Amino acid sequence: MSNIIAIVGRPNVGKSTLFNRLIEQKKAIMDNLSGVTRDRHYGYGQWCGKYFTVIDTGGYVHGSDDVFEGAIREQVELAMEEANVLLFVVDCVTGLTDLDKEFARVLRKSKKPVLLVANKADTNEKAMNASEFYELGLGDPYPIAAESGSGTGDMLDDMVATFKDEGIENPEAGVPRVAILGRPNAGKSSFLNALLGKERSIVTDLAGTTRDAIQNRYTLYGKDFIITDTAGIRRKARIDDNIEYYSVLRSIKALEESDVVIILIDATTIDPLTGLEAQDMNIISMADKAKKGIVLMVNKWDLVAKDTHTAVKLEKAIRDRLAPINYMPIIFASVLEKKRIFQVVEKMLEVYENRSQKISTSKLNDVMLNVIEAYPPPAWKGKFIKIKYCTQVSTPYPTFIFFCNLPQYIKESYERYLENQMRKHFQLDGTPISVFFRKK
Repeated sequence: MSNIIAIVGRPNVGKSTLFNRLIEQKKAIMDNLSGVTRDRHYGYGQWCGKYFTVIDTGGYVHGSDDVFEGAIREQVELAMEEANVLLFVVDCVTGLTDLDKEFARVLRKSKKPVLLVANKADTNEKAMNASEFYELGLGDPYPIAAESGSGTGDMLDDMVATFKDEGIENPEAGVPRVAILGRPNAGKSSFLNALLGKERSIVTDLAGTTRDAIQNRYTLYGKDFIITDTAGIRRKARIDDNIEYYSVLRSIKALEESDVVIILIDATTIDPLTGLEAQDMNIISMADKAKKGIVLMVNKWDLVAKDTHTAVKLEKAIRDRLAPINYMPIIFASVLEKKRIFQVVEKMLEVYENRSQKISTSKLNDVMLNVIEAYPPPAWKGKFIKIKYCTQVSTPYPTFIFFCNLPQYIKESYERYLENQMRKHFQLDGTPISVFFRKK
């Protein structure tokens, strides 16, 4: 990627607000609480015909022993290495602080263009306070108000003047999107890091470490796709603060924007008799209703006491609990030991192909009319239902229309029978199917 901008600074100066302003979306979570943003967060913007990538980062705190602040520092340093231009955000209300001075020393070592952005200058009096930031020795500060957009024009003009080319309007256009979903502490961020071979998302033993939906471009087996790590989704009754509420909203939005979802389930929580817990069921149900391709990854398999039949028994318990939406592949894996994690990605790519395939009308009718002849729809009050032919319509997921004389009398059980037969005869593993009946 070219034309990459990293927004950096100490905590609570308005970096995420500026990020949302530059990409013209409310993508990053904003809150008055310090330390809301933890991982690097990417978005795309444009100004005066030039396109750029923006990286939002967490607040940089020098020398802290806090587990999150140490990990955030590493994420900020990675963003600074990746970026072409750095936007150093400071706060006109709080004024110059020791943390600002300490971070300015770090920026001077980077040898990259730095624009000093004096945020929260929403009045003339506050804008005058920006003059004290000359002490940092990073040039003229740009007094702006990221929340309203006031003053950002001059900053953007000078920012895009540093670009060597016009950039790419949307680097993600046409690339398959995959979301990693699951309950808190299921191992989603560890899974992403294991795939990428680097610490893309911060990982701790604390549930709720990931807050924003974290995107990353990834290539495997010659296929290019965007994989998104998300915050854990808990039941509504257990969400007790605004930050977690918005984190869950970002996770649901990532689900809606994806083509395929990998749902991680903690193997230690599966009951051999009853199968999945209720919240795992809810997440799978959301993905099914959204008509996304689904792969179930049972993580932490290394922590389960097992014999040669354990996986078979657990898979049966899971499928029995999920019925009738038990069409997705199930893979037992361990992120910690890196067992079968690439098999999960291979299966995800297969599900994506299944979801986007188009079956020819002739092939569909050759198979399904024989299936229907072998087991026709039951008659209703002496009226016989005759299905003449079927076809697949153009939708993002497999959708089929069966034309018949009395569509209103076809039962749900027969619809389910046709779905099962299509899965049996065509490559539709892991993808939802919609079946409609129309009068002919």
